[in-house]
This record gives sequence, C-alpha cells and structure tokens, in this order.
Amino acid sequence: MPLRTHYTAGTFSWIDLTTPDQEAAKRFYGELLGWSFQDLPVGEGAYYTMAVVDGQQVAAIAPQPEQQRDAGAPPLWNSYITVESADAAVDRATSLGGSAHTPAFDVMDAGRMAVLQDPHGAYFMVWEPRQHPGAGLVNAPGALTWNELTTPDLDASEDFYGDLFGWTTEIAPGPMEYRVIKSAAGRNNGGMRPPMPPETPPFWLAYLGTADITASAAKVTELGGTLLAPPMAIEGMGEIAVAADPLGAVFALYAGHFDE
Repeated sequence: MPLRTHYTAGTFSWIDLTTPDQEAAKRFYGELLGWSFQDLPVGEGAYYTMAVVDGQQVAAIAPQPEQQRDAGAPPLWNSYITVESADAAVDRATSLGGSAHTPAFDVMDAGRMAVLQDPHGAYFMVWEPRQHPGAGLVNAPGALTWNELTTPDLDASEDFYGDLFGWTTEIAPGPMEYRVIKSAAGRNNGGMRPPMPPETPPFWLAYLGTADITASAAKVTELGGTLLAPPMAIEGMGEIAVAADPLGAVFALYAGHFDE
C-alpha cells in the first residue's frame, strides 16, 4: 500500500474540493469512492472535511469562498504541490510570469500555502508542510493517482513549471501529444496535454483511483453526476474517465496499474 508521511519539494501532495454544498459533496463522493469523513472546525459554523480511506486522509472537501460564489465561479478540485517555502514559491512564480491569487498564509499549524495561477491562468496551490504533510495514501482506489494540466502552450507551460519546481517532461506514445511530468527526483508526477475541445480553459485535473472504472462511471450518473468522457483505455496503463459531480466540479477516475 503506497503510504506517505513525507513529500519531496515539487511533488503533488494534496487535493481539496471547494464547493457550495459540503454535505451534498460528501454524499456523492462517499458513495462513489467509499470515503468516510472527519469534520474539522475552521471557524464559527465552518469546517474542513477530511476524506479518509483505510484510516488515511486522502483529500478534503471545503466550503467555497464567498467571493468565488458571488462571482459565479464553479466548484472545483484544487491541486497542491509541496514546496520548501511558500513565500519563495510566490516570488518565483510571479517572476516567471505567473500571478498570486493570494499571498502565502498560515493554515493554523498544518502548514503554509498560497493560491497561484500560471501564465495561462490555471490555478494551483503550493504547500509548505508543518503538521500536515499531505495525503497519507496515494495511488490506490479512492486516493489521488495523477494530476494533469490542460494548457494551450505545452512548451511555455513546461518552461514555467520546470523553472518553478525543477520538473522535466517525457513525450508519451499515442495519437495526442502528451507530456509526462517528472519530478526533480525523477518520479512520474503528472502530465500535460493540449485542450480538448480547443476552447477548454487551462486547468489542473485531479485523478482518483478506482478498482472498477465501469462500475464507478455508472455510479457517477446514478448519484446525479455527469459523465463527461466515458471509460477509455490508455495503452500500457489502464482506463480513465472524466466526470463532474452534481454541483459541477470536474474530476477524473483511473483504474489500472498504480505506482508505488
């Protein structure tokens, strides 16, 4: 079982969902992925819900910030990348043409983070861990397995993230240009692909593992979600599907070989 207590800098380590209806999201993902939940108070009447698989925290569900709701922003899954210093990452990202949606800030004693955008507008988070290193379980059914960037300019995105996190990429075989991200330590660390359809805005897509993608895809629609791309085989890896939960947050499912 791929348990984690530490992540090297430049590695995806956490995801959370910001949504206007936490209880509805808990019902959907709990039934879809077998998650149990721990509600952690984060203020008067507010809580940060940890999703748990086999006793390990794998993701979280949080209330959507008021300014996002007022602006009509959809609920979304956020991808976090571990860094040694959130403040330094903000400075570096902005110097490379990105922007800071927030400055670095403390999350109680859990860690320090910032919300950033790359030069094309894709949001991502940087995470400087303290008491919370990230997901305790990855690459397993119900857990985070992959993070994928949709970008209109693969070369520019590779340069930006490579300069920021020390990433490199390898071209994957197949009919579409797909770049596998390698961390500074040389491990698989996600992917980059062009937008499909072409008008799709840049964003990071989180993949969640499942033991049976056909059954999970059917469960998505049974629970009120939308299947955006039905299960499809990826040569040499497994199967994927793309879906939206009942409130519109987009995510992907993966079944097949799980990296350690």
